[in-house]
Amino acid sequence: MPRISILLGLAAASCLALSSPALYAQAAQISASAQSQRDGAASAVRRDFAQFVQYQVQNHAGSAPQGFPLEVADVQDLKDARISYGFPVYTIDPTDLLAGRREMKAMTRPTGIWRFVITLHDQPIGLATVEQVNGKWETVAYGASVMAKDLDAAMGAYANAERSNVRVLRIYQAQSDFLEVSSAQNGAVRFAPLHSARQSLLLQRKGAGDGLLDASDLLEPLRVAVKKNLDNTR
Repeated sequence: MPRISILLGLAAASCLALSSPALYAQAAQISASAQSQRDGAASAVRRDFAQFVQYQVQNHAGSAPQGFPLEVADVQDLKDARISYGFPVYTIDPTDLLAGRREMKAMTRPTGIWRFVITLHDQPIGLATVEQVNGKWETVAYGASVMAKDLDAAMGAYANAERSNVRVLRIYQAQSDFLEVSSAQNGAVRFAPLHSARQSLLLQRKGAGDGLLDASDLLEPLRVAVKKNLDNTR
């Protein structure tokens, strides 16, 4: 029996030794892919925003026209606007949400969309949305000044210096956005409902403690909203 135990232990150790390089290589590949996405999206948004600013400044003088996508009093102010930090957008498939067989964290998946906060004198004035179009990163929209302010405030309240403990989650069929916050102590996930979620789901941050909501606070309102919106589109 001791000999068998020793042999089994050696076999297990051998398997781990063989699998570890593969696991490390896979993790490195995922990390490199994420970094490549980040770099590609960031490069595109800075290029496109420079062109956007040049066009707007050359073609508009004085007050921003009605419906202007960024919150500026004067279009010429755009010359001082900057692209700040960016983040990938995550979502949950509506069928997974309605089935509810897993935790929200496990159901979350990347959309492939990146958004970047645009600031003027360090104050958020809107978001730039970046996607891959025919294999190339392009800025496809500007706007969402309310979300930009709300999100930036939530980032300031809950994100660490690298923003590695937070993710932006958008449930499209519920028209709701959240900041997902992971605990540094145990990795537990909780949520800050952003403006759209507070409006669509009538959610409020908790008055006591850190103000974050548990997944159990969100699931039923989300399922009701998703089911209603899906039924309306059929």
